[in-house]
Amino acid sequence: MGGQKISRTQLTAMVVGGMVGAGIFSLPRTFASATGPFGAIIAWLIAGTGMYMLARVFQFMAERKPELDAGVFAYAKEGFGDYPGFLSAFGYWIGSCIGNVSYWVLIKSTLGAFFPVFGEGNTVVAIVVASIGIWAFHFMILRGVQQAAAINKIVTIAKVIPILAFIVILAFMFKADMFRFNFYGGDLTGSVFEQVRSTMLVTVFVFLGIEGASVYSRYAQKREDVGFATISGFFIVTALMVLVTLLPYAVLERATVAGMRQPSMAAALEAVVGPWGAIFVSVGLLVSVLGAYLAWSLICAEVLSAAARNRDMPKLFAVENANKVPSAALWATNIIVQLIVITTYWSRDAFSLMLNLTSAMSLIPFLMVATYAFMVTRRGETYDRIRPHDHGRDLAIAVVATIYTAFLLYAGGLKFIVLSAVLYAPGTILYVWARREQGVAVFARWIDWVIFAAAAIGAIVGVYWIATGYIEI
Repeated sequence: MGGQKISRTQLTAMVVGGMVGAGIFSLPRTFASATGPFGAIIAWLIAGTGMYMLARVFQFMAERKPELDAGVFAYAKEGFGDYPGFLSAFGYWIGSCIGNVSYWVLIKSTLGAFFPVFGEGNTVVAIVVASIGIWAFHFMILRGVQQAAAINKIVTIAKVIPILAFIVILAFMFKADMFRFNFYGGDLTGSVFEQVRSTMLVTVFVFLGIEGASVYSRYAQKREDVGFATISGFFIVTALMVLVTLLPYAVLERATVAGMRQPSMAAALEAVVGPWGAIFVSVGLLVSVLGAYLAWSLICAEVLSAAARNRDMPKLFAVENANKVPSAALWATNIIVQLIVITTYWSRDAFSLMLNLTSAMSLIPFLMVATYAFMVTRRGETYDRIRPHDHGRDLAIAVVATIYTAFLLYAGGLKFIVLSAVLYAPGTILYVWARREQGVAVFARWIDWVIFAAAAIGAIVGVYWIATGYIEI
């Protein structure tokens, strides 16, 4: 990418492209399994407000701390020190890798509706085909990032068309009495609060990518473009997701939608218009997911190499090839993706597991960003020189974002926190390696030891729970 800068439109397309990935196509079933329209509306209100506040945090932090240009984890390091900063970078990176695996699972599950050999996306054939795809993309990206940004624009258009068509057709077929029948979830047990809580990790998954513009902030033509792209991308995508979630309740019974195979958007359209609906959405999905996969492969490599440039990861990962692509980081990313794809063979519902685990891994980095923004606004840093009258508003935004991200950790439940520790604890090896390279003490403060001990204990518990079947994967 060298000296080339990305325009405001391209940056917005990257946010929309990064967010409209696999998640949106799986929303009808995921929500219908948990709740009716009433619970869904509450869930989107909470998620929309919380994520909007988080988007605003990314926006004002981009302007107030322009020197922290590696996005998500640069704030964690600045606010909480080297080891938490490392964990945030590592968690975000691994989370994005797992997200990439969910894309391959969904692609194969989509094809499985037409070619049974792919099953639910985790058969041997599916894993072999996914592996070929991983490395085909790998070598394409090694040839340069600029091509990838251009491809992303085309892909963003191609994937929004079937989503819009789905929305228009279902809106046209809207049956008010069916919507009323489903409204409180029909035969679902459990309070509305429980129903809403069980959809929270999904809403995080579909909003991932909202920070896409801040990851690429060093390429933006103007700093304020990062904020503009984040907020406008957020509104476009939220509108699409709410409609995709709610409209199926107006044409089909909740229990029917809950029983559909993923991608449930294809199955829902097929139920309404016949087989061509499934084909139409499936083609859009394949384009969409491959495009999102491309965007996220770039984000994964960019996060890892930025962390290495920041000296949070071993120097090795900062290495770029002649095309200015962080090649070592890309190799590391795709080796991890490949290993996780192989493990999906043993998973019962590989897509849901990948979706929830991706969300769980991103929660800790997001919580650190929100908390750091709260610390900056509470201390009034930079408000003496830059727009002092924004201080009260920004403080309120940071408070809401912090409460929301903390609530998400609670909603996600202990199982996923423990599962994320299984990944965080061994990741510390990279931190030790980076600190040794710099010739500094591995853990400079006692609090780092405490955090490491907590991660290690969590990992041991997690492995034990998986081995005894308490956590099903």
